[in-house]
Amino acid sequence: MKIEQIYTGCLAHAAYYLESEGEAAIFDPLREVQPYIDRAKKDNAKIKYVFETHFHADFVSGHLDLKKKTGAQIVFGPTAKPGYDALIAEDGQLFKIGNYKVKVIHTPGHTMESTTYLLIDENGKEHGIITGDTLFIGDVGRPDLAQHVVSELTEEKLAGHLFDSLRNKIMPLSDDLVVYPNHGAGSACGKMMSQETTDTLGHQKKTNYALRPDMTKDEFIEELLTGLTAPPGYFPQNVLMNIKGYDSLDTVMDRAKTSLSVEAFEAAANETGALLLDTRDANDFAKGFIPNSINIGLDGSFAQ
Repeated sequence: MKIEQIYTGCLAHAAYYLESEGEAAIFDPLREVQPYIDRAKKDNAKIKYVFETHFHADFVSGHLDLKKKTGAQIVFGPTAKPGYDALIAEDGQLFKIGNYKVKVIHTPGHTMESTTYLLIDENGKEHGIITGDTLFIGDVGRPDLAQHVVSELTEEKLAGHLFDSLRNKIMPLSDDLVVYPNHGAGSACGKMMSQETTDTLGHQKKTNYALRPDMTKDEFIEELLTGLTAPPGYFPQNVLMNIKGYDSLDTVMDRAKTSLSVEAFEAAANETGALLLDTRDANDFAKGFIPNSINIGLDGSFAQ
């Protein structure tokens, strides 16, 4: 099966590219979509679908820009209510990508619309699962990141849903399936993710604490919610942007390239309360900077 993980280390994020017979699908794309378009062009393929596993909290997805630039259909799992045109799939629904099939498996818990996508090859053999934030390597998704934005349920109730999804939808699947998660170590969407970014489901059943077969639902909820740190403050805003929509990245970049005089900049800053972000190296910043500016260098985890 032609499935490619496109991993962005500074965000610990994995998108996926699936291609068969000149048709392609992108799963959980980042905001900058040109690399996915270029990847499909390399195969002389047309992007047919953009599959979203859930409304992301840690980044703004590129699904809307991909739809605009390629005409691809955006697909969410059951219960999703986006503020733009998208196909809301049914649990068990099949999508064709060339000779491949993608099966929707609704796995609520991280969020209520969270969905896992089962990949089926040209021979009808189940190959792997793109799990989003439902199942990571060594961990599972936190149920406390977006519940106040997209659900009235408490994190305890969401954790209970996740327990049921894992036991009833994921664990019965074949051990030889490849697990393709949305994140790896370093992401704030879990608490103990592995450095590995893929694994077999069978190995995860043996090593992932959340898949322990003798664990009760109450034990699962307690273990999942213990030791969680406060999520970053921008997560709710990201969720809302992914739900409601946003300006295209091209529009944002064009707007950012508009030069301002010192007077115009000061007027705009005073009017909006905007902050000046200085992205130079800290040593350069220390030698001299615009008063009241904040230094966050574009290196390390801020490289993207």
